[in-house]
Amino acid sequence: MAKVALVVDDSMLIRYSICRFLEDRGFAVEAASDGSEALEVLNRVQPDLIVTDMKMPKLSGGELMAALKGKPQTASVPIIVITSKANGPCDLKFADFTIFKDIDIETQLDKALDGIPGMTHMRGQAAN
Repeated sequence: MAKVALVVDDSMLIRYSICRFLEDRGFAVEAASDGSEALEVLNRVQPDLIVTDMKMPKLSGGELMAALKGKPQTASVPIIVITSKANGPCDLKFADFTIFKDIDIETQLDKALDGIPGMTHMRGQAAN
């Protein structure tokens, strides 16, 4: 069974790019445009990985991560944060990895997946 990733970003282009990248590596992907929508998705899906932007309307990435880490069913799910260097420092205490929109996202995502136990075997697999 495919691992499930939840991608949360208010930029449709970034969200689409990351979803396609993860699908190409064998993930089943769910997407949300902000943290509030992500919490709704989590009512029906238990992800193995969460990729989230920091600055979003309604519920920011920081607020989303705090909510996730406060619930037993999502507390141990690895989180990759996507942010812009131009945004300056963020509170990333709940993030397992941080990648920057200003740099090659796919290369950074590959490195992050390599660093998360159980995700390395997903690399390079096509979705079935």
